[in-house]
Amino acid sequence: MQAHAYLKLSVATAVVTIALKTAAWWWTGSVSLAADALESLVNLAGAVFALAMVTLAAQPPDAEHPYGHHKAEYFSSGFEGILIIAAAIGIFWGAFDRWRHPEPLHAVGLGIGLAVVSSALNGALAWAMLRKGREVRSMALQGDARHLITDVWTSAGVVAGLIGVMATGWHWLDPLLAVVVALNILREGLHLMHESTRGLMDEALDADSLARVHAVLDGFRGPHAIRFDHVVSRTAGQRRFIDLHMHMPASWTLGRAAALRGEVEEALMRAVPGLRASIQLLPTDVEAHTMDEEDLT
Repeated sequence: MQAHAYLKLSVATAVVTIALKTAAWWWTGSVSLAADALESLVNLAGAVFALAMVTLAAQPPDAEHPYGHHKAEYFSSGFEGILIIAAAIGIFWGAFDRWRHPEPLHAVGLGIGLAVVSSALNGALAWAMLRKGREVRSMALQGDARHLITDVWTSAGVVAGLIGVMATGWHWLDPLLAVVVALNILREGLHLMHESTRGLMDEALDADSLARVHAVLDGFRGPHAIRFDHVVSRTAGQRRFIDLHMHMPASWTLGRAAALRGEVEEALMRAVPGLRASIQLLPTDVEAHTMDEEDLT
């Protein structure tokens, strides 16, 4: 199943869980269940936006975006983080109001049952989405999956707290639990925004991928009397890119040099799936000028 199919399933699941949690809140009057329902509403908005961004990221390069639209997925993660933070603020406000004006709860057992059902749906979907997101390196899928996992923990905490209210009769546990829920989702929202910012800043490849890149280059150095330098990499959504200079004897023909470059590119792409390599050919005794920070001052 493709990434957009998972996100469509996430939208459908969010609609179902919103209905279940809203019903649970309506019947019980629990502010913690209201907080849980609000987070599911954020799930729905986030899933819809993520679906739009994944669709955009899949578009082929065009004249205005010759390198593609892969970074669109990072906007999804950042947007969902903002939504989560907004939801946390709303939950804080609701919990404070309920703490000032406590109310007894009703039909708590029914509310707990609906929360457990919605949590099971979210947990199954989150596990599948997180596995697929890591497989295809999709920030949108991983962001939505982590949000769903947060929702599962939220529901588990709410259920535990409501059981505590039933057992003790301490109604102040309900707004206290809502505050704990808000703190938890606030942490997740900040994490998603941080991850989104990292992606938009063109971070280098992870250490394992870079190690595989250098292992490939080391394999070509000895037998061909060539060397590599100015190796730089970046990540953009599901795509990974690397640029480098490949130095070889000036006596080589262009055809021989190009053939060897093709071998290096194929080896790099086999070692790091999804990698796009750009290799500049240079004679051994020639150094190419590159612009760095000193050139910009």
